[in-house]
Amino acid sequence: MSKENAHTAMSSRERVLLALEHREPDRVPYDLGTSGATGIHVSALRKVLPYLGFEAKDVRIGDIRGQLAELDDEIRSRLGVDTQAVPRNPGASPPHPERDGEYWIIRDEWGVIWKMPVENGQQFSPYQAPMAHLSEAAELETYPWPDVARPQRIAAMAAEARRLYEETDRALIVGPCCLGFFQMGWLLRGFENFAIDLIWNPSFAEALMERILELKMTYWGELLPSLDGKVPIVREDDDYGHQSGLQISPDIFRRLIKPRWKRLFDFMREKAAGKIYIYFHSCGAIRRLIPDLIEIGVQILNPVQVSAEGMDTQRLKAEFGKDLTFWGGGIDTQHTLPYGTPEEVRDEVRRRIADLAPGGGFVFTPVHNIQADVPPENLLAMWKALEEFGQY
Repeated sequence: MSKENAHTAMSSRERVLLALEHREPDRVPYDLGTSGATGIHVSALRKVLPYLGFEAKDVRIGDIRGQLAELDDEIRSRLGVDTQAVPRNPGASPPHPERDGEYWIIRDEWGVIWKMPVENGQQFSPYQAPMAHLSEAAELETYPWPDVARPQRIAAMAAEARRLYEETDRALIVGPCCLGFFQMGWLLRGFENFAIDLIWNPSFAEALMERILELKMTYWGELLPSLDGKVPIVREDDDYGHQSGLQISPDIFRRLIKPRWKRLFDFMREKAAGKIYIYFHSCGAIRRLIPDLIEIGVQILNPVQVSAEGMDTQRLKAEFGKDLTFWGGGIDTQHTLPYGTPEEVRDEVRRRIADLAPGGGFVFTPVHNIQADVPPENLLAMWKALEEFGQY
């Protein structure tokens, strides 16, 4: 890459914001740990710490469902991480797992029950949908919805955002109160139930998604003004793809889901105290929906699942690189990172940077979370390749 746009003494915050403006900073920005899809499993981090010079260091779980590590400032600095998330519930205790036979069980604030095997369990998976027995829109009125914008929570998030802004130079990100309309729909109803709702009981599906939209607007409407423009990157999540296609038809997305995202994103921009960048997460083969996402105001796409159909990094950059920042796609986490050689890891990182980095609009992070089975040698190879090839 050309060095003509190189900068000196650039802060992490400047580096990320320059990339989001589709300009080349001094190096490719690096994200680790700002969401439930860009983290590192606590076991993987513990295994690699001695290779980084940390002989004895306590590593805690930050995301209980994904068993993802909580990164401290020392680890972030050692790895050159440019980003940090505002915690969703600063100071709050995470759900306490309870043992039920061969499983650990947790219940989230939405009533969804998750489970993980006691023996060799790596993460929690959804187990029980609290609305599986419902079928009428009127029944949603009596459901015990969480208070997503309680004053103590909003005040704590705003205070933590101010602290991080003043005490670090990292680009700050804040996430949603819950997953998106499709994912929350099936988490609350069960996947099969909600899929049937979308086709055969659309009035119920729409009533449920409308209630989710109302809660999201309440949350963002309280939170965004309180952040005083210090958190420019705002994240929403919904998964529409699988390995070779979409989980729902483009027609259903465009009729029932897309308009609600448009309303929410417009509302968020109205409420924000400063300029914001809409960051949207969806795994899988979502190439067909990318123009729709751009149309409704998405500026950042995560994760770029490079092994899924139609998600070739070179073509995506050519087609959508003027409109989107690609936040991810740095290396395949299904095959190369866990099972490749260090040389194969290095080669893929080099290729992905060559595809996605020119002209800015790229933040490096693996396709998804770094799982427990990733060898330390491959993590070192990834970090060294990012340092070697990520310079502009």
